Amino acid sequence: MLFNSYIFIFLFFPLTLIGYYGFNRAGMYKSALAFLTAMSLWFYGYNNIYYLAILVISILANYFLSSCMVHASKRHFKQVFLGISLFVNIGILFYFKYFDFFIENLNSVLSLNLPLLRLILPLGISFFTFQQLSYAIDSYKGECESYSFLEYAAYISFFPQLIAGPIVYHSELIPQFRDLDRRKLRFENLSRGIYAFSLGLAKKVLIADTFSKVVTVGYGAITELNTPSAILVMVCYSLQIYFDFSGYCDMAYGMSYMLGIELPFNFNSPYKAQSISDFWDRWHMTLTRFFTRYVYIPLGGNRCSKARNCLNVLIVFLVSGLWHGANWTFILWGALHGALSVAERLLPIPSQKVPRFLKTGITFLLVTFAWSLFRANSLTDAGLLWGQLLHGGLGPVYQPVTDKFMDLVEMSFLYRAGLGGIMTRYPWMPVTAFTLITLSCCFTLKNTQEKAAQMKFTNRRLLTVVILLLWSIVSLSEISEFLYFNF
Repeated sequence: MLFNSYIFIFLFFPLTLIGYYGFNRAGMYKSALAFLTAMSLWFYGYNNIYYLAILVISILANYFLSSCMVHASKRHFKQVFLGISLFVNIGILFYFKYFDFFIENLNSVLSLNLPLLRLILPLGISFFTFQQLSYAIDSYKGECESYSFLEYAAYISFFPQLIAGPIVYHSELIPQFRDLDRRKLRFENLSRGIYAFSLGLAKKVLIADTFSKVVTVGYGAITELNTPSAILVMVCYSLQIYFDFSGYCDMAYGMSYMLGIELPFNFNSPYKAQSISDFWDRWHMTLTRFFTRYVYIPLGGNRCSKARNCLNVLIVFLVSGLWHGANWTFILWGALHGALSVAERLLPIPSQKVPRFLKTGITFLLVTFAWSLFRANSLTDAGLLWGQLLHGGLGPVYQPVTDKFMDLVEMSFLYRAGLGGIMTRYPWMPVTAFTLITLSCCFTLKNTQEKAAQMKFTNRRLLTVVILLLWSIVSLSEISEFLYFNF
């Protein structure tokens, strides 16, 4: 089930709110948590019951193994159970996400003809696997309280963060489930949650999905792009993935707030970053802290020589790239970010000597260049795009790109508003203007979590929410998945 679908907005989420607060109002707190867990499982298994079976089996196995670690009397028993847990979780993730990639490369290198499984990747498997890995490791360290199975199941399956994060630690979510004061329906939580949800839905439907149309055309005809078109398509993808993921985070944050739960910060205006390291402190923040805690620090972190520290950084970014997808484009994307991060450590530039706007602009250009590798279907396509970027020549923007943008319903309103003449003479202008305006918002506006935390629900904000919700819902004719669902 998708956040940006009619069944979710008009049926699933209203039922969840009514049932959850209804049980809590009656003092049936365990029933309320059980109801929330059941709704989360329905949410996950709505499109594919196969996904649900994998999730349920994973929850049962991990809770059993973690409980064994908690109650084991000797250290070596705990180590055995931890080893089994790591093997099971990483094994399942490898089987579904990386097995075919491994076989393809094995066939290529050794000239074999081993068959591929062509498995369907369960949605969100990387996210709930990482949460269960963190829980297992913390159980081994003795850092987990005695949680009931219901609390653990609710923690893993909590639907706002189940499919695409944030990656939440047990210590952040389960205590909130236990806090009876958070079980009370509060107007403040509802208003802030609705505000964040409406902004997130608008980001996804009105901005990200609009850029998606341009990006799909551009990456489908790379060799036809000239230099201006290649630049436009690359920037459009940077904005598509920014507003797609930002929109998801806003909606997850908003729904959780309406349920009395506060999720950790996961998206902090990353295009305002002044370095690659700063970017990763702002983009998918909970993934960064997961890799820092469970990969970077165990490798030695920065408590070692500079050479070893640089190697640790490269390893983390290679793992991050592989986590995003089973394709060499993702691995090299991670390696590129790792190389840039290492370069920042080896060649530090005194911040006072470089203007803030210049550091932000350079970081955005580097991130955008790396995104082109992330989006490409293959290394060959990425190379072709970079070739067009350098040697495509000047000229008008690729017409199918401008035509696709002109097909938007909003463009017909501008035509009727008297702008048809200039739009006909300069067909590149609407998509370019939309891109530049949207890009400026990334550099100047506050993020939604900051706005929601500080907001007071005024008539103007109420009007904004109503307009955005109506506009977004009317535009839901083509429902698309969030990009991070694929990771």
